[in-house]
Amino acid sequence: MKTPVIAHTAHGLRVATCETPGVETVAVALHSETGARFETEVENGLAHLFEHMVFKGTMQRSARQIAEEIEDVGGSLNAWTSRDATVFHARLLARDLPLGIGLIADLLTAPRFDEDDLAREKDVVLQELGEARDTPDDIVFDHLQEVAFPGQALGRSILGSEESIARLTSDDLRNWLACHYVNPRLTLVVAGKLDHDAVMRLAEAAFPHGGEAAPLRAEAAHFAPGQFHDNRRFEQAQLTSGYPAPGHHDPAHDAAALFTLAAGGGMSSRLFQEVREARGLAYSISAATSPYADGGLMSVHAACARKDAAKARELIDRVLAETAAGLDEAELARAKAQAVAGLLMALESPQGQGDYLARQLIIHGRWVPADEVVARIEAVTVDAARAAGAAMLAHAPARAEVGTGISRSRTASRKA
Repeated sequence: MKTPVIAHTAHGLRVATCETPGVETVAVALHSETGARFETEVENGLAHLFEHMVFKGTMQRSARQIAEEIEDVGGSLNAWTSRDATVFHARLLARDLPLGIGLIADLLTAPRFDEDDLAREKDVVLQELGEARDTPDDIVFDHLQEVAFPGQALGRSILGSEESIARLTSDDLRNWLACHYVNPRLTLVVAGKLDHDAVMRLAEAAFPHGGEAAPLRAEAAHFAPGQFHDNRRFEQAQLTSGYPAPGHHDPAHDAAALFTLAAGGGMSSRLFQEVREARGLAYSISAATSPYADGGLMSVHAACARKDAAKARELIDRVLAETAAGLDEAELARAKAQAVAGLLMALESPQGQGDYLARQLIIHGRWVPADEVVARIEAVTVDAARAAGAAMLAHAPARAEVGTGISRSRTASRKA
């Protein structure tokens, strides 16, 4: 990956470009440093609904025109919302870069927010919410997040609830736009076949209004143990356990990520080999970390037969503890190879380069070369990985389970 060029427009928009030799396409993405955890309780679901609504039409284009213009040139345009970010992205041939930047800018500088469109899109989001609730291996993660961060924005569903969605108005959408989509909060990233100066000219024209960026602070993350059981009957039971993990800026972040990879990051991991291969107690099993600026969550997920749920849960806990106590050099080396390969493989495409570049700028405020990340990964020792695992597992877990048929009477427990 070539060294990117990073600059600001006269109106305060950060622009980062990365030229990719040998390609004929560009990946364009506008990253907003906002998401569901910046909502108040009454606004729950607003960031996601906003993402939907800007595609319903602008002052210049109808929803149909937006779709036709991008597909007339063979491109794609989409968006996603997480708990701490919202991203609007396009893939196009390099010659169509002006259209890509122009469409994304139109969505976020002149959305229409028509009342009839809002009513229809609320129904669409409610259908999405219903689909998630009927998908056990999807909704179980929302339940885990809620248990792990109770009463906090970080614990609420990105989709919102029926009640919160019903409350949201077009004024709420306009206020969200005015507060969260001013230039100083945005990063425009373009990777692929490009000329940086041309991108800057397009960005200057497309985002002409700077705006004020008053400080925004998300509610601090506070992990808590607890349990949630959804006792509906499904073909499989879904088990999750969560533990507090280091955030992006914590020195233990890399060690915790490597411990988690060794424990449950692939078919060679201890959890996969012990729970699935040796005992046959789960069809699928994995572990992952989700870091935030001020903390994170290490989670384990398993899909198993209802009759095997108790045995699987017990074995998962034991394997995690054994990994923290006895992770060896070969396991750590394998986890490092997975982490490095995953990073470098992602950087072989314009979209992967753009995503990586935006992440580094938003998290660290600077360009972090891949070599620096690789060196950090390689520097993690077995003792550090064991210690990071032990520190996470020292806390009582948050658990969310769907379809186990288990009912426990514990103060922290909630039932659907």
